[in-house]
Formats: sequence, C-alpha cells, structure tokens
Amino acid sequence: MGIHPTAIVDPKAEIHDTAEIHPFAIIGPHVQIGARTMIGPHCVIDGRTVIGEDNRIFSGAQVGIVSQDMKHAPDLYGRCELGDGNIVREHVTISAATMSGPEDEERVTRIGSHCLFMAYSHVAHDCTVGSRVWMANCVSLAGHVTVHDNAIIGGLVGVHQEVTVGAFSFLGGMSRISQDCPPFMIVEGNPARCCGPNTVGLKRNGFDDTARKNIKQLYRIMNRSGLNTTQALETILQTIEASPERERFVEFYRQSKRGVTR
Repeated sequence: MGIHPTAIVDPKAEIHDTAEIHPFAIIGPHVQIGARTMIGPHCVIDGRTVIGEDNRIFSGAQVGIVSQDMKHAPDLYGRCELGDGNIVREHVTISAATMSGPEDEERVTRIGSHCLFMAYSHVAHDCTVGSRVWMANCVSLAGHVTVHDNAIIGGLVGVHQEVTVGAFSFLGGMSRISQDCPPFMIVEGNPARCCGPNTVGLKRNGFDDTARKNIKQLYRIMNRSGLNTTQALETILQTIEASPERERFVEFYRQSKRGVTR
C-alpha cells in the first residue's frame, strides 16, 4: 500500500519504503518507522518515536503521544521506542516519556519486541516493557512501571506507578497491583496476592521438571513457611541449589523498592 493519500505524514518523518501507512493516519515530524511496519487507519504516531520492523499497529492506536503527566511541557517532544514484531491493537495508547525540561532528554518509554497489546490497553510515560509481553484488553500501566520479559497481564488489570512485574509471571484479570509481582508466579486479586507458580506458562516456555520443581520450592519457602522476607531469602540460598531461576528470584526481592506481593 505504501502511504495512503489521505494519511497526513510530516515530510520530516523517516518512513521505510516498505512500511504501510493506512488511511487518515497522522505521523509527526520526529517519527521513524522501520521496514514492513503497518500503521493502521486513524492512528496517531507522534513525539520522538522510533518504531522498528514488522510491527502491526491497528486502527485508532496512539503511540508516542504527549504523556498525561501534568508536568509535561507542551512544547517539548518526549521519546518512545518500540522494537520489532509487536502487535498493537485497536485504540491502544502508549505515551512518550515526560519532558519538563532539557534535563529529561534521555528519558524514554521503551517497548521490547514481539509483544501483544490488546485493545484499549495503556502504557503510560516512562514505562519499560520487555519482550514477548502480552497485555490483555484494558490493562493500564501507570507511569514508570517495569514489566520484564514473558509476563502476561490479564484484562482490566491496573498497575500502580513504579511497580515491577517479574519475568514469566501471570497477573490475573481485574487485579489491583500496588506492589511488585515476583517472577514465575501467578498474582491476582484485590488486594493482589501471590497464588503460586505459573505452572502452565513455565511449561510453555520450556522450563524442565527440575526448574519447575525448584520454582515451586521458592514459592513454598517465601509464601508458605511463615518466615519474613529476609529469613526466607536466607533459607532459599542455603537450601535450594544455585540456578538461573533461584538467582533471578532472589535478585528480584533484593532490588524491590515497593515491596513484593505475597
């Protein structure tokens, strides 16, 4: 298709020859769009936004738009970066990083590769979303949220500012997430609680029997032993053999600033 004649594309935008811009889309002057990426009808791509290759952005989505942070200066263009192979469905909104002055030049809202954002989901300013993350309909990430690789977030979930969602975790639909969510686990509810290992997700992602058994032990020690977090981490290091799963789990708790859902 190339660029449809009804699309409004600023001549300063950098668009690969193989990209598709559908009817009535609006592309701002500081935008870069990579090879074979499709921008659907009535989309708005603005800000200092870089979109990689093979992305599919469906009707009405808005990417790189001015953030809803009231500190954002209206005459500054925030940054937003998307990797490759992402699917951004209808009316998804991905805000650019907040810009209140020149000191914010390096801030960025960053999306990895091969993610799925279902209809009406929202990624706020300054979020970092890894690769192969799936967000179901109407998920809302507040500002400065971090989502690690391979996490799945169910529909209508709200995630508080500055929360971190661990790798290979599953957040159940309609949950209210106000603390960090540990890797490999299922978290759901209002208030949210950690319900156990994400067994199905771990199998689908190639974790073998030994790895899944160790993750189950991590959960039992942290959530079912009656120990506080510090005691549980010490017990884990003493009793569970070293592995990438153990190290990721322990490091997640050590790095947490908001506390981890238990």
